[in-house]
Amino acid sequence: MFKGIQPILYGGREVWPLVEGGKGVSATNHASSGAWAAAGGVGTVSAVNADSYDPEGRIIPQVYHGMTRRERHEELIQYGIDGAVAQVERAYEIADGKGAININVLWEMGGAQRILHGVLERTRGKVAGVTCGAGMPYKLSEIAASYGVYYLPIISSGRAFRALWKRAYSKAAEWLGAVVYEDPWLAGGHNGLSNAEDPRKPQDPYPRVKELRETMREGGIPDTLPIVMAGGVWRLDEWENWIDNPELGQIVFQFGTRPLLTQESPIPPGWKARLMTLEEGDILLHRFSPTGFYSSAVRTPFLRNLEARSERQIAFTKEPLGDHAFELDVGIGTKKGYWVTKGDLQHAREWHAAGLTEALKTPDETLVFVTPEEKKTIRRDQAECMGCLSQCAFSSWADNEKNSTGRLADPRSFCIQKTLQDIAHGGPVDKNLMFAGHSAFRFKSDPFYSNGFVPTVKQLVDRILTGA
Repeated sequence: MFKGIQPILYGGREVWPLVEGGKGVSATNHASSGAWAAAGGVGTVSAVNADSYDPEGRIIPQVYHGMTRRERHEELIQYGIDGAVAQVERAYEIADGKGAININVLWEMGGAQRILHGVLERTRGKVAGVTCGAGMPYKLSEIAASYGVYYLPIISSGRAFRALWKRAYSKAAEWLGAVVYEDPWLAGGHNGLSNAEDPRKPQDPYPRVKELRETMREGGIPDTLPIVMAGGVWRLDEWENWIDNPELGQIVFQFGTRPLLTQESPIPPGWKARLMTLEEGDILLHRFSPTGFYSSAVRTPFLRNLEARSERQIAFTKEPLGDHAFELDVGIGTKKGYWVTKGDLQHAREWHAAGLTEALKTPDETLVFVTPEEKKTIRRDQAECMGCLSQCAFSSWADNEKNSTGRLADPRSFCIQKTLQDIAHGGPVDKNLMFAGHSAFRFKSDPFYSNGFVPTVKQLVDRILTGA
C-alpha cells in the first residue's frame, strides 16, 4: 500500500480515495464502473446518452423517428433516462455492496435536468452521488438533495466554486459530497478554461487547488470534505506531496484515462489498441466542439480535418470595403456580393482547383471551403439534429422556445452525438472524435502495459494502490 493512502467514508461506507472518471458517451458503463466499485473505489456510470438493452441483453440502437428536432429531443431524453437506469442497475449488481456508484452528467447536455430527475427517481438507494460539469450547474444541489444523494460539482477554479456556493450550494451544504477540480490543461474531454486563461500556457494545479480549498474554508466547509484531483493523474507516487497535506485538506484522486485500457472497459478493441501507440503531443486541446468549450482529444485524421477546415477560411464583406476589393468568383455558385482580399481570392481559387469547391458561411462572416461530399455530410448532420446539447453551435439548436441559438449554424464544428456514439460502438477510430487525457501517451512507456498487457479493473486498482 502506498504511504498515506487510507480509506475515506463516502456513501455510508469506507472506500478507497480513488474515483473512476465518468467519460461521456458509453466510454464508461456498468461493467467498468461496477468493477471499480467492487475493487473498493468510487465507480462512475456515465449518464450521457447511455446504452439501454432489450430483453435478450442486446444494446438498443438509438434511432430517432421524430420528424422535428423537438420530437427527436424528446426521444433523446427517454433514451437517456432508460440507458442510465439500466447502467446503474447493472453496475450496482456488479459492485455487490462494495465501494460506491456515482453517475456523471454534463449540465450542458440536452435535457440534463429532466434526465437527472428521471434517473434518480428510478435508482433510489443505488446511486451515492452525482458528478456534474460542463457549465455552471446551480440547480444540481437542489436536485441531488431532493433524492438524498451527494452532489459533486466539477469546476476548474476557486472562483467558479465560490459563485456556485454563494448562489445555491450553501443552501444544501449537507449533501455536498466532494468538489472535483478538473485540470483544464490536462483532463480529457471538455475542459473548463476561462477566457482569462491561455490554453497554450498550462498552470500548476497545486496553487489552484490550494486556492480552491481556501475558498471552501471561507464557506465553512471542513477540510475533511474531499477535493477530487482530476486530470493528469496517472500514478500516486507523483502526488505524494498532496497526500496528508494540511494546505490542501482531504484529497481524492480521479482516474479518467487509465481505466479506458482495462478488460472491463467498454471501448472497442481498435480504440484500446490506438491508446497503446500514442506519443506525447498526440492529444490536442481544441475548440471545435459544438458546445463552445475547449476539449482534449486524440489528434486523429477526424480532428486534423477539422483543423484543416478552419485553416481554409477567409473573411468577406457584403460590399467593397478597404482591402476587401475583389469579388469572390469560386465556391459560391451563382451568388454574388462576397468581397475578399486579393490574397484570399488567390487562396480560394487554389482550394477550388484542389476539389474544395463548396464555400460554407460561418456565423463570423467568414467562408470555409470543403468538398461536395463534406458539404453533404455537414448539411445532413445538421438537419438530423436531436438536441443532444442545451445549445449547439453546429446545428444552431437551443433548448428554448424557438429551439434556436439565433446564430447561423457553424460548419467548422461537427455533430458530437454522432461521432461519440459511432466510436464507442465500433466505428473507425480515424474517422471519429476520440477523447483522452493528456497523459494517454504514457500507456506506451509504462512497464505495467508492456507486451500489450491489458489489466482487469481490479488489477489496475491494486497497481494504483502501490503508488505506480
